[in-house]
Amino acid sequence: SIGSGGGVRQLSEMTVDFGASDGIMEDKQKADAKGGAVLHIPTVAGATAVVINLPGVKSGQLKLTPDVLADIYLKKITNWNDKAIAAANPGVKLPDLTIAVVHRSDGSGTTFIFTNYLSKISTEWKDKVGSSTSVNWPGDVGGKGNEGVANSVKQIPGAIGYVEVAYAKQNKIPWVQLQNKAKKFLEPSLEGAEAAADIPTLPDNMEVVITDSANPNAYPITGFTWLLIYENQADAAKADAVAQLASWMIT
Repeated sequence: SIGSGGGVRQLSEMTVDFGASDGIMEDKQKADAKGGAVLHIPTVAGATAVVINLPGVKSGQLKLTPDVLADIYLKKITNWNDKAIAAANPGVKLPDLTIAVVHRSDGSGTTFIFTNYLSKISTEWKDKVGSSTSVNWPGDVGGKGNEGVANSVKQIPGAIGYVEVAYAKQNKIPWVQLQNKAKKFLEPSLEGAEAAADIPTLPDNMEVVITDSANPNAYPITGFTWLLIYENQADAAKADAVAQLASWMIT
């Protein structure tokens, strides 16, 4: 994997016939794409797990509210025994341990989904950091790819990070329960992602973000992966092959 930034970049340079991204292309990226207009075709929806390395705390045992997660990434909450974390976790033994905040260092659709969510639930995050495939992080550790973040969290006691749920499962990294918009605490799951993706209608351009869903069963940090395909292609045979492959993937 090279990150969504790499998928967008290679499509734009026309070194690949299609790219893939968990983030919607920005206006400038669309304008710079050498092959003209780009279609965004959603293929899957997936959950982004917030993973931790906290001695004595098992997967799904720790609960985080949206404001606490934002304040951890804003570097306002810096220790695991902070009273704001303890408030949602009665009975959980929280160590006196500094929080090491891990983020993606490369252009990343997972970052797009994660920062889009933080921008929705925190005005301060939206104003200071914003939402994109790459942002100016308030601090701490950068990792390349989901695998880089997963490895950093595994290696650093007190770490917190965000990865596609498959990486959390494969690396056996504990994740937290996140409080969704309906005030329910949920672990990342297929069912939670499916509920977030259950929207009445897709816009014609299919460019829609499904973080912080109002569906009571939706896991809050969920996003689509889009195929990025040029709408108009000079090579008719190749255009037909790409269209047939995309059709096969989604049907």
